[in-house]
Amino acid sequence: MPGARVPDVTGMIAELVALPSVSSVEPSFDQGNRAVVERLAEWLEALGFACDLRPLPGRPEKANLIATLGKGDGGLVLSGHTDTVPYDDGLWSSDPFRLAERDGRLYGLGTCDMKAFLALAIEAARDLRAGDLRQPLILLATADEESGMDGVKALVEAGHRLGRHAVIGEPTNLAPIRLHKGVMMESVRLVGRSGHSSNPALGVSALDAMAKVLPELIRWRGELAERYRDARFEVPYPTLNLGCIHGGDNPNRICPSSELHLDLRPLPGMSNEELRAELGDRLRHLLEDFPGRLELRSLFPGQPALETDAGAEIVRAAGALTGAEPGSVAFGTEGPWLQQLGMDVVVLGPGDIAQAHQPDEFLALDRLQPTVDLLRGFIRRFCLEPAGAA
Repeated sequence: MPGARVPDVTGMIAELVALPSVSSVEPSFDQGNRAVVERLAEWLEALGFACDLRPLPGRPEKANLIATLGKGDGGLVLSGHTDTVPYDDGLWSSDPFRLAERDGRLYGLGTCDMKAFLALAIEAARDLRAGDLRQPLILLATADEESGMDGVKALVEAGHRLGRHAVIGEPTNLAPIRLHKGVMMESVRLVGRSGHSSNPALGVSALDAMAKVLPELIRWRGELAERYRDARFEVPYPTLNLGCIHGGDNPNRICPSSELHLDLRPLPGMSNEELRAELGDRLRHLLEDFPGRLELRSLFPGQPALETDAGAEIVRAAGALTGAEPGSVAFGTEGPWLQQLGMDVVVLGPGDIAQAHQPDEFLALDRLQPTVDLLRGFIRRFCLEPAGAA
């Protein structure tokens, strides 16, 4: 019987949580996700899906899963990432890799962000048959979203066509989202020359130069907030956070180098590349008399902002199914890369972003069935109903 080997939804969540798949830019924490995508493929093949496991180039321990039911040139993609962030050992009330139920909640690493969504998507598809679908249903499970979006970027680089409409199950409290800000993280490093502090002429202080950079960045932040506004966001302007600064090693030594890391969150319509160029131009002009060296680098390639047109079919369907106007969030998703593959994207998932990346991460039990019902509504609209149906 198709589906007989697939656990119930809480059983699926428990098995996914039990399979560690931490991704991190810190190699000592980083893990593969093959066990997770292979377990998902077992369940989906039992339901009749054709499963394509795609290892990331040069990283066989990490893979994307593309599972397809039915045929056609459109279709619906239900998308989620299989990795989690590292966890705070000792701060959890229970084992983060063992699903625990208490107080109407399911606790475990990835319950909210976002392994549970993949189980709920499978549950929504449990009774489907390929012959009943006018357009395909695709379940996409990606690697390394938390540490650089490497999984979805590999799909873009391969140019793999998936579907026309996509729902990404990141935690939104089941509110539909069509907009989010981008993310940039940049390093500003100044290199001077050390010397004895008793005579400033013996060196070039990188800290003195950084003291000029900080107010310039604060001025730029204010200019960006005046220049760009989008009332659709709770914080309706791009934010620039001066995150950390390091420099020098001793009070009696002229500081030879200083480095600042900043975080910039652009609005839709703003270009990461143009912002980097503007940052460089301002600082080079500011420091044209600095006898040392200015070094600028991106701490990661950056995340574009997301905007899906309000008139897109998936956005209108999300509004109709939830009864809510699709809105915005400040955090980033894989949505901009799915857009590059020709999809219209909404973000909608059962978790609460306040629980993500926290000890005792949980998903409320009363979110399970409403999520399944919503996903079945999307499947009915984009995979089962005749073209043009309301």
